[in-house]
Amino acid sequence: MAATPTIVTESAGAPIRRSRRPGARKAALLGMAFVLPFVVVFLLFRAGPAAGGIVLSFLSQNLAGDFTWIGTANYDALFADPIFWNALRVTLIYSVIAVPLVVVVSVAMATMAARSVRGIKVYRAAFFLPVITSLVTTGVIWTWIYSTDGPLNWFLGLFGAPAIPWISSSALVLPSLAVVAVWSRFGYDMLILMAGILDIPKDYYEAAELDGAGPWRRFVNITLPGLKRPLFFVLVLEIVASFQVFDLIYVMTGGGPVNASYSLVFMIYDQGFKYGHFGYASAAGVVLFAITVVITIIQRLFFREDD
Repeated sequence: MAATPTIVTESAGAPIRRSRRPGARKAALLGMAFVLPFVVVFLLFRAGPAAGGIVLSFLSQNLAGDFTWIGTANYDALFADPIFWNALRVTLIYSVIAVPLVVVVSVAMATMAARSVRGIKVYRAAFFLPVITSLVTTGVIWTWIYSTDGPLNWFLGLFGAPAIPWISSSALVLPSLAVVAVWSRFGYDMLILMAGILDIPKDYYEAAELDGAGPWRRFVNITLPGLKRPLFFVLVLEIVASFQVFDLIYVMTGGGPVNASYSLVFMIYDQGFKYGHFGYASAAGVVLFAITVVITIIQRLFFREDD
């Protein structure tokens, strides 16, 4: 007669231990090993300098190079400085113009690039080409395009229009810079949004087409809701990029005319590297960081998904 197997039961209050999947610990350690170099680089070149900049904003440097703790004096002087408020106003206006333009163009181009047509890979590569072009080179080329005797004014002159001072006019300089930003950045956002569009099940579009929905209704009711997360990511990227605009302004306008394109980052550059006011420049950088974080949180609340 076969022996009855012994059944081991646990007491009512004893926790039940679950065995880990074989190799799970090894996989976790391997993942940590891959992530560790990035974490170290982030701490050394991102988090460390950021923390140092916050500390530096409470310090003052004399001619001998010695730092002295002055508390919030840099912030008090910053908020009383009309140059700071003008730079912040210029940055906000530029962001209001550039960010919607970049997002709209990126969504339109992503919708086109997501189609399955002959040679679409060539078009995608061509659209992405401005992203890998140096911003200095981009600024030089567009400065020539915007010049009074450049190709843009030459083309408009064919229709009898007078030469327009695109980047030497206080009213036109920020929209002109925003157009350059659209040209140089939409390719990267296009790839992100295109991936989101390709991730939407094609059954949705087929069902909507059978119900008689046109292209615009399919775009509004299917594509845009499906791009909620990618759009949030793109908006965060573009707002941060617009608040940190420097290269194009430095190359194309130098902050002019009459400080009409004098952005907040350009002010930080001037105060820190031109005048040597590192504590004052750090205070402006901390304020810029705080504004960016607040705007990002507001976007996150707007784009949050229902439970």
